Amino acid sequence: MNGADTAARMRACLASLEPETLEITDESALHAGHAGARSGGGHYHLTIVSKHFVGQTMVARHRLVYQALGALMGSRIHALSITALSPEEL
Repeated sequence: MNGADTAARMRACLASLEPETLEITDESALHAGHAGARSGGGHYHLTIVSKHFVGQTMVARHRLVYQALGALMGSRIHALSITALSPEEL
C-alpha cells in the first residue's frame, strides 16, 4: 500500500467537507515496526479547515472526518491525528 495513494483517497473522501485547507502528512515511517504498520495501515496527521466545523465540538468534528473517510479507517489508515478547525479559528 502506497502512502501517496492513500493520501489521494483521503483527499477524495474529505472533499465532501468542502475543506478550505487540507494537509495530510504521512507519518508511517515514524512508526516502522509497529503492529499497525505491519498490517499495512498507515499513520497520518490531518489538518483540515472547513465551514462544516462551525459551532461543532471537537468530538463532532472528528466524527465528521471519520464518517467522510469511511472504509479507509481501519484498513488503509491505522492511526489518524486530526486538527479540525473552522475558518474563524485560523
